[in-house]
Amino acid sequence: MSIEAGKQVLAIEAQAILALRARLGKQFSDAVDILFQCQGKIVVIGMGKSGLIGAKLASTFASTGTPAFFLHAAEGVHGDIGMISHSDIALIVSNSGETNEILQILAAIKRIGVPIVALVGNPRSTIANKSNVILDVSVDEEACPLGLAPTASTTAALAMGDSLAISLLRKRGFHEQDFAHVHPGGMLGKRLLRVADLLHEKESIPRVQVNASLKTITFEMTSKKLGLTTVEDKEGYLLGIITDGDLRRGIEKNADFLSLPAKAIMSTHPRTIFKDAFATEALHVMEHHAITSLVVTNHQGHTEGVLHLHDILKSRII
Repeated sequence: MSIEAGKQVLAIEAQAILALRARLGKQFSDAVDILFQCQGKIVVIGMGKSGLIGAKLASTFASTGTPAFFLHAAEGVHGDIGMISHSDIALIVSNSGETNEILQILAAIKRIGVPIVALVGNPRSTIANKSNVILDVSVDEEACPLGLAPTASTTAALAMGDSLAISLLRKRGFHEQDFAHVHPGGMLGKRLLRVADLLHEKESIPRVQVNASLKTITFEMTSKKLGLTTVEDKEGYLLGIITDGDLRRGIEKNADFLSLPAKAIMSTHPRTIFKDAFATEALHVMEHHAITSLVVTNHQGHTEGVLHLHDILKSRII
């Protein structure tokens, strides 16, 4: 019995969403255009269960490139209406279209001069009549057998709001990189970190010139603690690198190693990467070549930084 009841709920709510497709026309396009042109923020307003849907929609808008916040209608009545500015747009969510707390602040919203887009279950309601654009999210029936608990109606409002958010995302040309900027703590944000976000640069770069002595080389490598030093000309052009491994191998193979300059010790074809590369790409290069550091250069071959494997591990992109 429970399984059948669950299936019935899902069928009713699925049908409520499918029914919305036939209603997407000029009103929907107008709503997207108005929201796209917003110079301020989208203020999503709701009460009760519709308010919970509104809060979720505000979060979805904000995380997909459309600045937004949620205003609880009851708080709006008691002063929070002051959060709305003339450059904002109001998106009202109300199944009945007659929510008392929203009706109390409609006049104030109108005085501010804010356009209103309404997601309502009754397109002939007071809220609908006072709105610039009406999106009909009415349903034939609620999944609740008593017809009392908002179920299919809240699902329909949520789906319509998501449709607006994703349409705006596409209209803005919002991409993965943009998503990562507003989700820096999420896994996508971490995966889209750039080398520029993690590298050691400026004074943190270990660097010596071609005639540097072993003492100078050792001091630079020890003080910068990256396991290598770059070898450059006077203009900062990368000529090679010296790693801990180069020093060990050199001591084993050359009796006069202690007197050799940097140019005689360095590896002349180091692996490099650009600042705008993804950190995941840098990790792939390190793994493929069994190395722990990459020198970051610009397109002219000048040193811009050093990226160490530990920096990638600390970022937790893997």
